[in-house]
Formats: sequence, C-alpha cells, structure tokens
Amino acid sequence: MNKQRGFTLIELMVVLVILGIIMGLVVPNVVGRGDEARVTAAQTDIQTIGQALEMYRLHNSHYPSTDQGLEALVSKPSGSPEPKNWRGPYLQKMPKDPWENPYGYINDGGQPEVISYGADGREGGEDLNQDITSSDTD
Repeated sequence: MNKQRGFTLIELMVVLVILGIIMGLVVPNVVGRGDEARVTAAQTDIQTIGQALEMYRLHNSHYPSTDQGLEALVSKPSGSPEPKNWRGPYLQKMPKDPWENPYGYINDGGQPEVISYGADGREGGEDLNQDITSSDTD
C-alpha cells in the first residue's frame, strides 16, 4: 500500500486562519509603538541633559545662557555669563532627538527649559508633533 504523507488543503486553511487571527490580535498592539518609544527616548535624553545642566550649575553657580546654549555642556562656552569653574565636558556629545533634530534650550533666568519639537521639528503641534519639554519630564 502506498501511503502519501502531507497536509490536506483543509489543514492548511485551518493553519492560515489561525495565523490570521493571531496577526489580527498582535499587529494592532505592536504597530504604532515606535512613536511612543521615540517620545520615551526624548524624555530620557531631556532628563540626562537636565542632570548635566545641574552639574554645570553646581560648578559655575548659574546655568548657560540661551545664547551659550546646550553646547556649553560639551565645550567651554564664551560670552556672558562666563563659567569660571567649568569642569566639563558634562556630556561627551550633544544628542539629537529621536527625529534627528537638535534639542532646543531656553534660559530666561529661572529654571532652564530643554525642548524636543517632536516629529515635525517645529514649535507647537499636537499628537505626534507635540513638543516634549523638561517641565513634562519632572
């Protein structure tokens, strides 16, 4: 007697239906998480930059000015206010946000603000284009 081994068409269809059901449940939960991961990465970067700013302030009694910017954490800045006790670099290099844009920095004399302008790279916006700031990560 000649026995043939293999799957019948019905067995293959059942397996494909099961795989389809699994994909229908899993894919919606996985797709779109990349954007959430970018927001989380930006928040983590902003916290790291904030810690470097605090070290800068502890050494120099002030934060870098807006004009000196975040580059003051990588190389000794010029201009006013002069950092008399600069002991950097406080960061090895200035990271870019997860959308490959530079982080913004504003120091109006109070607590400085570090900003990622989100997916669109512009100030303002909603949803995925929403700005992520250091005040959001506190």
